[in-house]
Amino acid sequence: MKPFLIKTPVWLGRHWFKIVLCGMLLFLLQQKDLNLQFNLSAQPENSTLTTTTTEKGWLSQLNPASLASSLTTLLPEKPKVENVKVATLSPPDNVANTYSNMTYHESSPEPVRSKAELAKLKKQRAYVSRFADVAQAEMKKYGIPASIKLAQGLIETNAGASRLSTKNNNHFGMKCFSRKCRKGHYSNFTDDSHKDIFRIYKSAWSSYRSHSKMLVSNKRYKKLFRLSPTDYRSWAHGLYKAGYATDKKYAEKLIRIIEELDLQEYDS
Repeated sequence: MKPFLIKTPVWLGRHWFKIVLCGMLLFLLQQKDLNLQFNLSAQPENSTLTTTTTEKGWLSQLNPASLASSLTTLLPEKPKVENVKVATLSPPDNVANTYSNMTYHESSPEPVRSKAELAKLKKQRAYVSRFADVAQAEMKKYGIPASIKLAQGLIETNAGASRLSTKNNNHFGMKCFSRKCRKGHYSNFTDDSHKDIFRIYKSAWSSYRSHSKMLVSNKRYKKLFRLSPTDYRSWAHGLYKAGYATDKKYAEKLIRIIEELDLQEYDS
């Protein structure tokens, strides 16, 4: 019964006009033969209007405004809706992922570089462009990764700017330990010890070839040639373990420069 009682006022509020018309129609049918007396608005106190009317005449004399006001008293009052402030929800400060700070990239943008870094990068790429073909030719002949050869050349010569590379054409710090080394075929710089006798080459290509022969002929580098020529990471760590350089981060430096310049592409 409770749901019915709750819905009844709502139903009356929607159909009140139809109910009134039906009630009036029933009332007229019962009173059509009676004389109806109506007191019209704005008449003198001693003056009354008594008329005998038909159904149509009675309806025409009804005051719609007064009828509506009387009916509204019978209908349920509409609930008053007060102004309610709707709070806007905002994400808390500690929420990391919101649509306002989410960005999407198909690929990572290049890092912002200083002028000095850009100049160094330009010099490195120029060196790679100059000796990439030579490194690939040595790779085909001896199985040494082109990426490793280029990375070593970049580090040893400071991208072709070192005195050893510009004056001696020596790109890999190749030394002359043999007693057969003659004058004009080696040099000793003032900042080196008397034992650091570096070889002089007629061309940069000769330096690249001498480096390949040294790795192939030296027993301590023998294990490297069991590796795949495309496995530059293992080659980098193998060179350090074999004692090619004393720098403890030599392998990491080789790998970093290979990946920064995409030198591994020359191994395919």
